[in-house]
Amino acid sequence: MSNDGVYEGAHLDKDDPVLKTRGLEKAFGGLVATDDVSIEIERGTITGMIGPNGAGKSTLFNLISGFYEADAGSVFVNETDVSDMTPPERAHEGLVRTFQTPRRLEGMSVREAMLVGPGPQTGESILPLFFSADDVTREERANIEQAEELLERFEISHLIDQPSTDLSGGQLKLVELARAFTTNPDILLLDEPVAGVNPTLANDIKRFIRELNEEGQTFLIIEHDMPFIMDLADPIIVLDQGRVLMEGSPKEVRTDDRVIEAYLGGAGP
Repeated sequence: MSNDGVYEGAHLDKDDPVLKTRGLEKAFGGLVATDDVSIEIERGTITGMIGPNGAGKSTLFNLISGFYEADAGSVFVNETDVSDMTPPERAHEGLVRTFQTPRRLEGMSVREAMLVGPGPQTGESILPLFFSADDVTREERANIEQAEELLERFEISHLIDQPSTDLSGGQLKLVELARAFTTNPDILLLDEPVAGVNPTLANDIKRFIRELNEEGQTFLIIEHDMPFIMDLADPIIVLDQGRVLMEGSPKEVRTDDRVIEAYLGGAGP
């Protein structure tokens, strides 16, 4: 699409955005992957992000979460400018992400992998050990209890002593999802949460996301599974050629001629 007027952009000036980007840009050599992207994610929503391969979805996620450095533009979490922060610093501000292919933590059980999630802990510094051993013990116990509760919530508590390298891809996605919540994020970015998983597990993941959202959790989700994201998310942001084509309800996206042309090749949803 060469006509600039086709690109409507996202809905801005929302009432209570937990995440905002302004003018994000990223190029790799001569290829512009992210072109002046400004979006807002309203607190308490499940926002979807779709677009054809090469639309810039993964690049945008990497820019928002701090894994790529932007050529221009800014990222805000709860009105705090996090543009110059590292991924761990952004997580501390409340922005956490998962990956399409979760990392397998070599040599760790699921229980140990879960404990990688929490932020800085008292026991990670030597000095407090001499003065607050009880605090360290209480903190460690609280982290273990939280890990067990999260694994129970995601219905994988039976895997707690399994080596993380023995897990299936779907089980690993659930562990990564559980780990993300050890940090109590304000917004969770999910990168293709049901890619490569069986339909039963995909339905379980959809149910978990809905339940968490009903409790107030905000999500931004990239997903290629159109029935999954259309049934789950509202609103949906559509990217095309590194830019925001439009934002709307699933019905609006599904019937938009620009989306049909850009994303679906004219075939319709």
